Amino acid sequence: MLKIILILLVVAVLVLLYTVYLWRRTNEKLTYMLDSLDNDDVNFRFRERLFFDISLNRTLNRLRSIYEKRRTELREQEQYFAHMLENVQTGIVVQEENGRISFYNAYARVLLGMESLSHIRQLRRVSDSLYSAFMNVQPGKALKAEYYNESSRIDILLSASYATIKGKEVKIISLSNINTQLTENQEESWNKLTRVLTHEIMNTITPIISLSDTLNKCAVDDRLDSNYISGLETISSSSKGLLSFVESYRSLTRVAAPIRKSFLVSELVERVFQLTAPYTSDIGIGTVYIEKTEDVILWADENQIAQILINLVKNAAQAGATRIEISVELDSLENVVIEVFNNGAPISAEGREEIFVPFYTTKQEGTGIGLSLSRQIMRLHNGSLTLSRSDSQGTAFKLKFS
Repeated sequence: MLKIILILLVVAVLVLLYTVYLWRRTNEKLTYMLDSLDNDDVNFRFRERLFFDISLNRTLNRLRSIYEKRRTELREQEQYFAHMLENVQTGIVVQEENGRISFYNAYARVLLGMESLSHIRQLRRVSDSLYSAFMNVQPGKALKAEYYNESSRIDILLSASYATIKGKEVKIISLSNINTQLTENQEESWNKLTRVLTHEIMNTITPIISLSDTLNKCAVDDRLDSNYISGLETISSSSKGLLSFVESYRSLTRVAAPIRKSFLVSELVERVFQLTAPYTSDIGIGTVYIEKTEDVILWADENQIAQILINLVKNAAQAGATRIEISVELDSLENVVIEVFNNGAPISAEGREEIFVPFYTTKQEGTGIGLSLSRQIMRLHNGSLTLSRSDSQGTAFKLKFS
């Protein structure tokens, strides 16, 4: 009996020791796995060959695989949202309580005109109004701020919301360019007005042309008075001239969607200079192409962009320029920037505010649709056309492809 008790006691001790061993071994594995995961390391795997460890190791390996899969999905989502934030046409700035800037997207850099932004204090260099707006904007209360760049005033609308990121409360500030929104609304209003007017005028003129042509034919056949015939011919020709005039304005409301392809900007500019030679080099105006970045390739509708450049070159020649330069470069965000500069007469202060408005012109025979149409084409390319300078030294227009 005593022997049996001793045997049972030994077995109990062995079982206890084995249990303690398994507990310690399991605890060591769990601690190792948790430490690895805490350090974002999933490059481990427990062997599933030993009998007494196989079930535990298989479970731990399954947990590691699930964690790795979820981590990969989370990183893919983060990359997706980061890409969206970088390409959205709204500035996003994340400001911490101490004024430190922990994030800002590409459009925020463009709007603020700053390559880097680490603290809100840096905004004082741009504008006190902008700095004050960043400090005071609160959820539900949008604020407006303004600043001046090289060529014009920029009006920005700021709105804010709060969020908690990694245990810290941050203020997320969104920035919108009011100038762009107003310009787009104005252009849409002009387009609607143009569509209505052209529709009404063409509906009125077309029957007049048809009737005058018919009456003119009858008058000739009946050998009526020459003054009567001449009057009908005048009505017909004037009506056709008005119809042609109205038709030219319809182009403002039906710009075709770009047919994009890749091409070298240098080849495009060479083609533009050849097409505009009768207005430039053939009459002594110098034309120069400058590559600030070599072999720039543009993904766009080549014919539409050529149309813009031809219009700008012709305008420069008409402004009395003796030298026209077209330059291209990639900016810090890898955007293609084409600038057309001329040393002709500067644009007046009034003109700088109006030149992109449809039908505005200072030329006796101008239609006033060239620059407005050019800006619409750039918008269809998700780009912009701006007057970057106009002074006694010269005038420059900038095409930027985002």
